[in-house]
Amino acid sequence: MNSTDSSNDAFFGHPKGLKTLFFTEMWERMSYYGMRALLVLFMTLSLQEGGLGITVAMATAIYGLYTGFVYLAGLPGGWIADRLIGGQNAIWYGGIIIMFGHISLAIPGDTTFFLGLILVVLGTGLLKPNITAAVGQLYKSNDPRMESGYALYYMGINLGSIGGYIICGWLYEADSFGPHWAFGAAAIGMAIGLLQFKFTRTNLGEVGLKPISPLTEKGRQTAWTVISLLLLTIAVVTVLALTGMITLDPTPIAQASAIIFTLLFIGFFGKVFFFGKLNALEKKSMLALLLVCVASACFWSGFEQAGSSLNLFAQQIVDRQLGSFEIPTAWFQFVNPFFIIILSPFFAALWINLGKRMTTPGFGLKTGAGILIMASGFIVMYFAAQLAAAELRVAPYWLVATYFLHTVGELCLSPIALAAVSRLSPKRFAGQMMGVFVLTYSIGNIIAGLLAGGFDPENVQELPALFMNVAQISLVFGVVILLIGYKTRKWEVSHD
Repeated sequence: MNSTDSSNDAFFGHPKGLKTLFFTEMWERMSYYGMRALLVLFMTLSLQEGGLGITVAMATAIYGLYTGFVYLAGLPGGWIADRLIGGQNAIWYGGIIIMFGHISLAIPGDTTFFLGLILVVLGTGLLKPNITAAVGQLYKSNDPRMESGYALYYMGINLGSIGGYIICGWLYEADSFGPHWAFGAAAIGMAIGLLQFKFTRTNLGEVGLKPISPLTEKGRQTAWTVISLLLLTIAVVTVLALTGMITLDPTPIAQASAIIFTLLFIGFFGKVFFFGKLNALEKKSMLALLLVCVASACFWSGFEQAGSSLNLFAQQIVDRQLGSFEIPTAWFQFVNPFFIIILSPFFAALWINLGKRMTTPGFGLKTGAGILIMASGFIVMYFAAQLAAAELRVAPYWLVATYFLHTVGELCLSPIALAAVSRLSPKRFAGQMMGVFVLTYSIGNIIAGLLAGGFDPENVQELPALFMNVAQISLVFGVVILLIGYKTRKWEVSHD
């Protein structure tokens, strides 16, 4: 239900519920990104230093699976809110599960570490899609404030991630603290977000208070039975794996997951395209949307090296000494959200000005350009890796330049791709197609983890080839998408 709050001074001229969602999401993102920046570093840290002591290939595969399933979990999380418990309850219970996940990560031990990851995945699946949906539900459909409301909300995401990188990154490397203190800080961040949500929840009114499309009593019983069985299955497999009764190799699991997610994407997309009774115009728009989806998966496969191979590069190869202070590795991660905050207004103005001049590039052209710009970041890393191969410490500005280019690429692709899904999807399949699009995030993140497995800090001579391979693959996809996007730009027709 849409809010009828018309107060213009509740939160920068927006409904007061936005303040609740802004700060809840800010603290949740602080906990999520602060912890995520440390995962590969912690898993590859030796046992003597308190880490897990596993190989880079295993660590990055686990990282890819974790980030991939975080996005996938949003699909059942949104369904549970819409059909069973409502958005507000999903946000609340999801935050509690996330907090306990971080607490589990803060307790030393292999068992508690992997249990923590599973809990964060489940909790984020409940919280993330529903808090984002609640922002839109604060406004009536014709409220002109909605877009700027989402812009404010997105600002909260980036402020939270910057805080997470700074706080957790410093605690991780501080002599007096260490990894588990950093994970504990993430738990505290989520706890603050929960308290803030609890005490200001009434600001949301009826938004997300009840399920939008509730099931019948019989349907509810069936749904809870299925959910219970799935959770029980996850618990049993987890216990068997952690006790050594079964062996799970993350690399082939990641490879299989990438294939399965791709097949799911093809299956759902094909179902709408071939059996959705689309007219000729809608089919052309769907093909244009397919191009954007492919671009999205390709982009995140490269961009998400930030938390894996580029993170390891920062830790072991970049000269992080600044006078007597050593820059924590995770601090390089906040370069991306910092540039997003700085550059977002510029790109918003750019698209508006191009539109006024009737020269607006199509979705395919913009997303293809985003991939090419992202690829140029890996060309920068190729030259940085050559310095490393010559046994030289690499200056921080190489990595900063890469993150700058990746951020520019993200601003060309990420908001544009979301707009494309909204505009090009047949309206009767809009929600389903957004769910299908989310699969591209999962596919990209898992592939990113597999690609990062080739990073070997003990063999720096191979690093230039690794980064150049990623750059070349990205360039090929970018050029192909750019050319096809140019040919199909006339197919990009809205179905309002």
